[in-house]
Amino acid sequence: MHFTDTVYRNPYWPTFPLLQITQGCTHNNCKFCTMYREVPFRMQPMEWIEEDLKEIAEIAPDATTIQLLSANPLCMTYDKLAPILEKINAYLPKMEYIYAATRVTDIRNKTVEELKKLKELGLREISLGVESGDDWTLDRINKGYHASDIIEQCKKLEEACIDYWMTFLNGTAGKEHSLEHAINSAKIFSQCKPMLVGTGGLTLFPGTPLLEEAERGEFTPLSEKEMLIELKTFVENLTCDCYFITHHTVSGKNLTGPDFLKRKDAIIASLENEIEHGDLDRMAAIRSRKKTL
Repeated sequence: MHFTDTVYRNPYWPTFPLLQITQGCTHNNCKFCTMYREVPFRMQPMEWIEEDLKEIAEIAPDATTIQLLSANPLCMTYDKLAPILEKINAYLPKMEYIYAATRVTDIRNKTVEELKKLKELGLREISLGVESGDDWTLDRINKGYHASDIIEQCKKLEEACIDYWMTFLNGTAGKEHSLEHAINSAKIFSQCKPMLVGTGGLTLFPGTPLLEEAERGEFTPLSEKEMLIELKTFVENLTCDCYFITHHTVSGKNLTGPDFLKRKDAIIASLENEIEHGDLDRMAAIRSRKKTL
């Protein structure tokens, strides 16, 4: 298999087989991330993709799922992406679900009709690293799009009947804009129809511009308690029904599961308990041991 340095795969999706079709990240400029900092973006050569599909077909000829790699493989135009999906179906004729993580901006270069055709070829579910629905925060962390872009591109996915995930990055606005980040993100997410909303807490990794800004006093990170308060505010203002998960260091009960709106009060109560009684030192210790997103 032609796996290059630094690949990301979603652990909640089937993690075998995996097929890398791009290297690196087209944006590679988010201030909180260094995952692909040293990996120039390029598309995998088609001969590599076909060789990998031959290998997968030998090992798992009855595979019904596959996850595309790396950071944002759907950046490809329809004309480049469709032939890859066609080859997947040719080598793996029982294929049902093709998964991919990608950026909001990667949907722009595809029409709804093209997205529908990709759905017919097996592209059933994608994960969008949204991080925030607040324009100030999106600019602050250099995501490369605004809240209106999130809504516009998600509506296209909905029209094409492609399921999608949305992520909220807790703490990424710092103390300077925490309340607005939580409330405005929830408002934007609630105007969409994600099948899943996932949250994670910001960790300032070495080499990230955001850590350097924090060291210069230009960014004020949230404490663990403040992170929980921000997450609670986000949950309180979120009104879309979905599967809800969190990667936060919090260990409270009832945080992950389906039917978010039915469980919303229980999630809030669990977060309130963690805010008042949680082991904040343990949470901070867990965060300090994280090495990557």
